Amino acid sequence: PRFYDVSEGAILVNGVDVREVKQHDLHEQIGYVAQKGILMSGTIAENIAYGNPNADLSEIKQFAQIAQAEEFIESKENGYQDLIAQGGANVSGGQKQRLSIARALATKAPIYIFKTDAKLRNALHENLSDATLLIVAQRVSTIMHADQILVLDEGKVVGKGTHEELLKTCPTYYEIASSQLSKEEL
Repeated sequence: PRFYDVSEGAILVNGVDVREVKQHDLHEQIGYVAQKGILMSGTIAENIAYGNPNADLSEIKQFAQIAQAEEFIESKENGYQDLIAQGGANVSGGQKQRLSIARALATKAPIYIFKTDAKLRNALHENLSDATLLIVAQRVSTIMHADQILVLDEGKVVGKGTHEELLKTCPTYYEIASSQLSKEEL
């Protein structure tokens, strides 16, 4: 999202250095959800559609389903018309996160950045095959099936590759993985 510029090298999106793109234009290409989801007062449907004001109810329901929010929404008395208090004070942290993810999905961006659990990652993989998904994780089990993993140590990239490659080539990754996974899981 270019909250910070790179200190060396470059980050390219579709071959263009992000520093050469207006930040507003870059943000329109990224569906980003902070670790602490933020909601506005209004209905559940309005909160999801904020990412795409032209979304109809069937699309809103699809985004909620992918974000694993459908079950708790439908359990609400008024479903998608149920009111959300300012900041999402009347929903749990997990529900807030799911609604924020649904809102990001509504943007139909080509790039998404957020934290996810396994069930949600599977739903994203099935429904966003053309998008780039960046997952920020501390648990190896969250990212071990990713196409590419970047290992950071004190802000520097110390490893890059698949789970299997990194186990062999990156001592930092191996140390993290062996502390979190059993020998069978490694």
